[in-house]
Amino acid sequence: MQRMHSVTTLERICADAWPPIVSQPLGQWRLRAAHGYTGRANSALALGDPGNPVTTALQQVHDFCHQHSIAPKVQAVHGSDIEPDLAAAGWSPDPTHAAGALVSVQVGPLNHGTAAEGAVTEHPGPSWWELAIGTRTPTTTQRRVVTSTPPPQHIGYCTIEADGTVVGAARGAIVDDMLYLSNLAVRPTHRRKGLAQGILNTLGDWGHAHGATAYVLQVAATNTAANTLYARRDFTESHRYRYWIPNNACEDHTL
Repeated sequence: MQRMHSVTTLERICADAWPPIVSQPLGQWRLRAAHGYTGRANSALALGDPGNPVTTALQQVHDFCHQHSIAPKVQAVHGSDIEPDLAAAGWSPDPTHAAGALVSVQVGPLNHGTAAEGAVTEHPGPSWWELAIGTRTPTTTQRRVVTSTPPPQHIGYCTIEADGTVVGAARGAIVDDMLYLSNLAVRPTHRRKGLAQGILNTLGDWGHAHGATAYVLQVAATNTAANTLYARRDFTESHRYRYWIPNNACEDHTL
C-alpha cells in the first residue's frame, strides 16, 4: 500500500535517486556538483537548516560552485520559507532552466491495470542511451550520474522494442519504498501508441518486485503531454520546486 511522504522526504528520495558526482553537506542542505550535467546534480538542495545564516550559507554555495567550476544555483521548494530569504539575499528564480521555471513532484501507483510490455536490465545499452539521453556514446559524467556512483538500492533501465528497434526507454531507481522515474522517452515515430503506459507498467512491475510501493517523479509543470499521462495514471502532485540564481550571475565570468 502506498504511504504518504513529507515534502522533505520526497526531495531526499529524489536527490538520492539522481546522485551527483560530488556531494557535500551544509548543515541539512546538500551541495552537489557533476560538471554541469543536469540542474539536479549541480545545485544546492536547500531543505532544512544550513547551520549558518542564509547569507553565510549562500556564500558557501558560491565557494563550492566556484571550486567545482559550475554556476551557483539553489534548488528550493516553491512557497517554502527559504524563498523569501533567497530573494532578500539577491537571488532570483532561474528563467533559463530547460525544464521550465517550476518543476512538479508527483507520486502515483506502480501499475494501472494493464500489461507490462518491455524489459528491464541492470545496465543501459547503446540503444537505451541513444533514446533516453540522446547519444550512443555518453560522456564520463553522463555515465556516472545516470548509472549512479554510489548507486541507489536498485536501478533498472527499461526498453520497449518494435521490429528490433528500441522505441521506448526510461530509468527507474529505488530509494526506500519509492520508485523514482526519469528519462522517459518514446521515439517520435511511435508516439500516441500507448508505449509510455507500457514503460510505466514494465518499470512498475520491476519496482514492485524490488520492494517499491509507489512512483515518484519530477516533471516540468508546463509539460502538458506528460502531465496528462500522469493524471490518467492517478498521479497526484506533492509540491513544486524551482532553481534560484544570484541576480549578478551573468556578471560572474569565473564559473
